[in-house]
Amino acid sequence: MRSQLLKSNTKTLPRPKRRRQRLKSWPIAFSPFARSLARMTSLSTPKRHPQNPNPTLPPRKPQSSQSSHHHFDGVVQEDSSKREQSETSDEDFDGVIQADFSFFDPKPDDFHGVKTLLQTYLDNEEWDLSAFVDLILGQTTVGTVVKIEDDEDEGIFAIVTALNLYRYREHRCIVTLMNFLLHKVRQGRDVADKLRLLLGEQARDVALLLSQRMVNLPPQLLPPLYEALFDEVLWATEDEPTEELRNSFKFKHYIILSKIYMLKNAEQKTKRNNDSDEGIIYLKLEDEIFHKLSSWSFCFPLQTQQLAPHELKNYRSTGLIMAVGADKIPKFRQELASLINET
Repeated sequence: MRSQLLKSNTKTLPRPKRRRQRLKSWPIAFSPFARSLARMTSLSTPKRHPQNPNPTLPPRKPQSSQSSHHHFDGVVQEDSSKREQSETSDEDFDGVIQADFSFFDPKPDDFHGVKTLLQTYLDNEEWDLSAFVDLILGQTTVGTVVKIEDDEDEGIFAIVTALNLYRYREHRCIVTLMNFLLHKVRQGRDVADKLRLLLGEQARDVALLLSQRMVNLPPQLLPPLYEALFDEVLWATEDEPTEELRNSFKFKHYIILSKIYMLKNAEQKTKRNNDSDEGIIYLKLEDEIFHKLSSWSFCFPLQTQQLAPHELKNYRSTGLIMAVGADKIPKFRQELASLINET
């Protein structure tokens, strides 16, 4: 089964309309790297259960077990039984599936898909991830989930949102998240002081920029995805029903928690070459732009060190915390679009 890209019919949508139209059709490529990650994460990902942990919300729709792909910590994995059937019936299958992606507002039925994407967001920290997902899905004016058009399983391929840390400061999951960040940067005195300031006195103007997705999501979707996010942030400063809510989206700083692969002896090389990017592999290509534009950043070792593919045997999975000024976002949008166009 081979596929070709279809001509884009993406249009600029009117501001009041929240649901996005179908985007350009893109192939999902099951690369050797993605396949190996899928095999690894499938061994450690906990099973999902359809029960509703919060009785105040509508029941969450369970994901079908008959889907031809499953979500494993940001990786699309083919169903093994169907893959075996496919291999016997289609010798020419090249690991590429054609898909029509669409952007949607978050809704309660997205709970399981979003939670799966965020399983290791705080490394191995024990925290109320379900409550964190509820916060994300409850903020419908700013935030986007990516799905395949007309997919009955409604699998989630990406989630992007921005949460005001002061607005949600009393939620236990946010308290845990902020303590996690502070704990990780504690050895970097200057960074710790700056982060403490952002999470304290300046918290009203600070957003947690959260972006999680499957590793083989077509990169061409990134510019419109981030365009949607930052446009919605701007619209929220004008359209929210109360002044308090409008002000809560007037961000001056974004905090980003992400993951990279770092060369095991990168610290020594960095000291010799005075190059902060030496020995870094960015799992999300936009993180390289954010890293370059950040006012400060901090790397820390992850406790959940999964077995890496052979290509990454000399690298270790590393956490990355960044602070990016809101005034850098126009530059980010420009550089992201240019980077995707070049690729």
